[in-house]
Amino acid sequence: MSDTSNARPARRVNWLIILPLALFAALAGLFLVRLFAGDPSRIPSALIGRPAPLAVLPPLPGLNRDGQPIPGLDVAALKGKVVLVNVWASWCAPCREEHPLLMALARDPWLQVVGINYKDAPDNARRFLGQNGLPFSAVGVDPNGRAAIDWGVYGVPESFLLAPDGTIAHKFVGPLSEASVKDTLLPLVQKLSAGSPAPRAP
Repeated sequence: MSDTSNARPARRVNWLIILPLALFAALAGLFLVRLFAGDPSRIPSALIGRPAPLAVLPPLPGLNRDGQPIPGLDVAALKGKVVLVNVWASWCAPCREEHPLLMALARDPWLQVVGINYKDAPDNARRFLGQNGLPFSAVGVDPNGRAAIDWGVYGVPESFLLAPDGTIAHKFVGPLSEASVKDTLLPLVQKLSAGSPAPRAP
């Protein structure tokens, strides 16, 4: 009598072991490709190419520059400019890491930098800006995170680049880096600013 009946179960057992291992290897490979290919801070957003949420957020109480109060955020009033909307909080360690880059970007005459202060205490937010500098021309307060939900924010920090027509041109998840600013943000600012009148000297 042939013993092929004994061989078949062994083959089945081998496939039951190999198939899960192969699936795991494929998923691990896909994860590594996504992790190391391109800029890991770039995550597609369903809002890219669509109008930015028309949020009107109150100002951060007591925040001043040169004795003048910094206004809250009115997204509709930003049309006609290239704008970086930065979602930040004083309790966010990566926000502290990216802050020097925001300070540098605030000096770019082609770009307006505004902030959304996310689930923060006003005293702590003012202290953070007092210690690290004030890059924002406007700061809107989002104490309960409702506005951030409209923007599709996963967590802080996140930044949104708005085109002059008010649409979201790009989304940065996580802290801005020198690489993301140099390779992605500044080229986009230049592209979006093309054809715009030269900014006035301060």
